[in-house]
Amino acid sequence: MVEHRIARRLFCPPHDWLRFLPEGPYPTHRNGELSWVAIQHGAEATHGSLNLLNFSEPDTHGIRNQSFDLPGRPGFAFACDDDLSFVVGMERSLGRFTPQTGTWEAFCDGIDADVENTIINDGMIWGDNLIFGTKDLEFKTKKAGLYLYRGSDQRLIRLRDDQICSNGKAIRETATGLELIDIDSPTRQIAAYDLDIAAGRLGERRVLLDLTGDPAVPDGAILTPDGDGMIVSMFHPTGVGEGETRLYDLADGRLRIVWKTHGSPQNTCPNLIGCDGKVVLVITTAVENMSPERLAGCPDAGCLFIGDTDFDKPTPMPTWPA
Repeated sequence: MVEHRIARRLFCPPHDWLRFLPEGPYPTHRNGELSWVAIQHGAEATHGSLNLLNFSEPDTHGIRNQSFDLPGRPGFAFACDDDLSFVVGMERSLGRFTPQTGTWEAFCDGIDADVENTIINDGMIWGDNLIFGTKDLEFKTKKAGLYLYRGSDQRLIRLRDDQICSNGKAIRETATGLELIDIDSPTRQIAAYDLDIAAGRLGERRVLLDLTGDPAVPDGAILTPDGDGMIVSMFHPTGVGEGETRLYDLADGRLRIVWKTHGSPQNTCPNLIGCDGKVVLVITTAVENMSPERLAGCPDAGCLFIGDTDFDKPTPMPTWPA
């Protein structure tokens, strides 16, 4: 039997442009603090922001969120181990951003240089490596890349060049090596590949979960702490009322838990965050592509939500070596 839980509204961004496309909640080193990115500040915007939200110590005005404008559209941001800066995938570059000074320093440019109209989207850290993808801004052509930025030699390696919108990612250690789990959202499938970082190569694609009959699209995702399940945020492009973030068993594909986000059907990314000895599920949601009529029926679209879990520890979320 599927268990249903209600995720509560955690934070409603005070500006419409911050509610347009929130993604990528990620823990920092501080208790109850997370970073998240506003990918772009509106449908025609060409820049977004890095945000720092602390929900463990609300002040008299409520939960504190600091927003720092970026010089482009970020796909992801992860805290660095210097406790000051963040590694950010933005437009077609990887770089470091320091919120206190507003400094942006790129260390890898020219991503997807041979195709047009793509930008960096979701990613993850594995050791001193970054695995990330790009998205076609028209959301229709198989031209977006899936990349490995290999830390050992600072080399950018393209693993695939035929995705549309590269989203949720995770890596598991298996008896035979590393397994990369990856979502190209329009396929509505969660796929896996053997990953050889030293060789810079993927094995054959295999489908772990097939959601092709679902009206919602799988977006961001994370592994459960034991690596046996995957929590997937579902982006429902026509839904109203409530959205879903789901926990699937990767061994048999069984749906185990659904966290519902009332008033917000376009869930974008989940993460497990440790706070005050508990592990909670934080879910970002988006307003993107909503008409005024549809938005009227989705009053909490673009808000961040929080749900209860039974986990005693979060999934490891490494920092980037500064």
